[in-house]
Amino acid sequence: MISRELQITVLFAFLGAVLWLVSGRFTDAAWVRWAILIGVGVIVPTVITERMES
Repeated sequence: MISRELQITVLFAFLGAVLWLVSGRFTDAAWVRWAILIGVGVIVPTVITERMES
């Protein structure tokens, strides 16, 4: 069975990638697109899983 933490991480990684692609239609600033990708795909799921453990 897949752990809850892995499910959350995969979901947000996918969501971050989709938002990164969609943001390309609205902005040409690469730093904004990278911030969305890293923020949604890495930081948010890390914070969520850390809070779930405590």
